[in-house]
Amino acid sequence: MTTFKQPLLAKATFWAASLASLLTSLCVPALAQTASSFPTKPVTIVTAFAAGSGPDAVLRQVSEKLSKLWNQPVLINNKPGGGGFIAIEATQRVAADGYTLIQLDSEHLAALPHLYKSKGYVTLNNFDPVAPLFRTPFLVAVATDSKWQNMKDLINAAKVAPNTVSYGSWGVGSPGHLGGEHLSLLTNTEMSHVAFREVSQLFTSVGAGDVQWSFASLPSSQGIFKAGKLRYIAIAAAKRIPQMPDVPTVAEAGGPAGFEVNSFVSLLAPKGIANDVKAKIHADVLKVLADPEVKARFNTFAFETLNWTPEEMRKNAEIKSKIYAELVKRKNISLD
Repeated sequence: MTTFKQPLLAKATFWAASLASLLTSLCVPALAQTASSFPTKPVTIVTAFAAGSGPDAVLRQVSEKLSKLWNQPVLINNKPGGGGFIAIEATQRVAADGYTLIQLDSEHLAALPHLYKSKGYVTLNNFDPVAPLFRTPFLVAVATDSKWQNMKDLINAAKVAPNTVSYGSWGVGSPGHLGGEHLSLLTNTEMSHVAFREVSQLFTSVGAGDVQWSFASLPSSQGIFKAGKLRYIAIAAAKRIPQMPDVPTVAEAGGPAGFEVNSFVSLLAPKGIANDVKAKIHADVLKVLADPEVKARFNTFAFETLNWTPEEMRKNAEIKSKIYAELVKRKNISLD
């Protein structure tokens, strides 16, 4: 009995190993081919930003370059509103195959979980970072005829009369809102926040003096600035930017040292995208961002192109998340 079973078992083991080896040899090239040939059909990028906005404008240039590189259409689907949830809900349940991506900013990744506690929604639990795009700093804008010449003037006004100094933003939980609350916390002041539905309405109101100041990105506020109704008194960054070399940093203008307000924008995919496809998209996006024509376009907006790995994208989002968690708790901010 024993002498009969052993050869039979050996043969079965041999054929099982041979079959496994054959399947492996067939599957590995197939997987490699999937990554190298990606994409074989159109790719859609859903964006949480409105058509015509700065993030939308540069995304369209990136998509055009990717279309040529991939020899496939790269389509943009604008789904702004709802704090980013309209775009998120339209994307998170599609196939994680790289053919649908989403453009979100760091606040969608790092602030939403703390602002919507009742939803129990953690963005990075539902999406994988794929490729970085840019980081933008924010300027402090006031009306041209404002009596404030620097950050010291603004902060002193807020200290003298709590809750009488008003600042606007493009929504609760936006970088403009959270940045204002952070400034208030650091300077031990209380200021009144006014949220606007449209960015254009915000800067029109600042220029008219209806609200006294706001944070502003360069592209979103340039129309009112060039019309002579807006003035920048500082930039919330570690150093001045070449696009506005005469505008001092917040620290240089009499504000708290080291104070920064910025947002980074990136591309993500529904959770579970294959590593090889993710690596292919990441490498190709970085190739596009290195294009001198693309860099020049980003520079006009004061957008700093990034070359982070997906791991670095996640790490930087987690760093912001810790800051926002503390800020939301101490300032009692909620969107529930």
